[in-house]
Amino acid sequence: MVSASLVAPLATLTAALLHPAQQIGWLNWTVHPSTVIGLAALAGLYEWRANEQGRGTSVRPASLVPRPSPGQRLAFYAGLLLMFVALNGPLHDLSDSYLFSAHMVQHLLLSLVVAPLLIAGTPGWMLRPLLAVRGLDALARRVTGGPACFVIFNVVLAAWHVPALYNLALAHHPIHIAQHLTLLAASVLMWWPILSPLPELPRLAYPGQMLYCFLMVIPMSVVAIYIAMADHLLYPAYASAPRLWGISPSMDQQIGGLIMWIPGGLFFYGVMTVVFFKWASRGEDTTAAAQVGWRGAKPLW
Repeated sequence: MVSASLVAPLATLTAALLHPAQQIGWLNWTVHPSTVIGLAALAGLYEWRANEQGRGTSVRPASLVPRPSPGQRLAFYAGLLLMFVALNGPLHDLSDSYLFSAHMVQHLLLSLVVAPLLIAGTPGWMLRPLLAVRGLDALARRVTGGPACFVIFNVVLAAWHVPALYNLALAHHPIHIAQHLTLLAASVLMWWPILSPLPELPRLAYPGQMLYCFLMVIPMSVVAIYIAMADHLLYPAYASAPRLWGISPSMDQQIGGLIMWIPGGLFFYGVMTVVFFKWASRGEDTTAAAQVGWRGAKPLW
């Protein structure tokens, strides 16, 4: 017969073992087929394009045709790997069902790490044929300019953190997928004025890149402060979730806002610092100077 003194500890242990959070862990991954299919499609398209370009012709032997460099391949596949980690496994489980702050980490990974890695890993010649599509060239020039990229990213970011839209995405998985896809697409555009691989759709000059990074901090900070300083729960779905590590729903919301505000802002200041030293090392301030390695390059198409 179990001693009465053991009943309470046993009950506590049983409750802990049955807690849904026990299913979360680095050794207990949940994998979502939609993300695997999407990532496989991106990898397949990348390799198909690289191999198609690499075959060469009688006019231009394969040895003279550029291919993605080892560094570009590493960047691209690192971006895909981080996207897989962000959208599957414990981070995804935490962000979907338990903690708003984990969802914020997920969004920052997609916006500030995955997107620039994908751009850095994609050679310009892979994208150049798209500019030959009727009407796409003009559209691309409109949406890849600094002001357009700034507005598109910040409107998308702010819109998806409006409580009505955010809660709708949590309640409906297809909308949640759309949230991540539009955020990632807007993030690629956001990084374009800094990392563009196409001289036809050029980067900003170094001073413009620094100003761009400085201004990018402002809208993100406004959204973050709105979330962190709200006097009520903006995203009630997390309030009904089992609590983890003693974090209350209001504390979770404040932590999420601070994650967007401080690491998100510091990240852009870090990029601005890198750009400054690149500018200083070249001693130039023209757009051509910002396009490192492009001067004198001839079109491949």
